[in-house]
Amino acid sequence: MPKTNLHLNIRPFEPPDEAAVIDLWHRCGLVVPWNDPKTDIALKLDFQPELLLIGTVNDSVVATVMAGYEGHRGWINYLAVSPDYQRQGIGRRMMEEVEARLREIGCPKINLQVRTSNKSVIAFYKHLGFSDDHVIGLGKHL
Repeated sequence: MPKTNLHLNIRPFEPPDEAAVIDLWHRCGLVVPWNDPKTDIALKLDFQPELLLIGTVNDSVVATVMAGYEGHRGWINYLAVSPDYQRQGIGRRMMEEVEARLREIGCPKINLQVRTSNKSVIAFYKHLGFSDDHVIGLGKHL
């Protein structure tokens, strides 16, 4: 079991992180058949790569968050914390860091999507100040 007094280093993604990041996303259940994680990383590295953040403890990847801002709203994707490190404030710290970076570039509001069945994650985001916007998320694969 990891220490509760751990030192979390938050930094931008680097290419050697890819395998560890993809493994983490799989362990956290974030990979779905219609999203290839390698492609998602490659696309992010082409646009605002500084908003793909990695959290490490002793040089091991234990957390990620991906954000984007298109000039109107910010979006959060791939917030993941290793199951071995959950409930230690790492998810909150990753969100605080990415929110600060979005604020720095002028982002006034963050949106994110959570499956309605994922009650614990919804509770986590509500604890961080997010609320239900009472909208329906729609998507279209291109």
